[in-house]
Amino acid sequence: MMGYGYDMGAGGWIAMAIFWVALITLIVWGISRSRNGSNGGAVATPAVGGARAGASETAEDILDRRFAAGELDQVTYHSMRATLHSSRTKPPESQ
Repeated sequence: MMGYGYDMGAGGWIAMAIFWVALITLIVWGISRSRNGSNGGAVATPAVGGARAGASETAEDILDRRFAAGELDQVTYHSMRATLHSSRTKPPESQ
C-alpha cells in the first residue's frame, strides 16, 4: 500500500526547511519595512554630535557635516560660516 507522503527523503526535508525559513524571513522583512515607512525604510544615520539628522540640527551642524563629508571646499566653508556668524550676531535693524 502507498504512503501518504510522510516518507519524504532527506532532500524533501531540506527543501521544506529552506522554504519555511525563507517564508518567515520574508514576512519579518516585510513587517520591518512597513514599520519604517515614515522615512522610506532608510536607517537614520547619526549626524555630528550624535544627533539624528534633521532632528534639531543647527545650520552650523549641517555646514560642519557637509564640510567633513567633502561637499564643500575650505574657502566656501569659511565664507558660509562667516555669513552665518554675522547674521546671528548682527542686531536687528529698527524700522
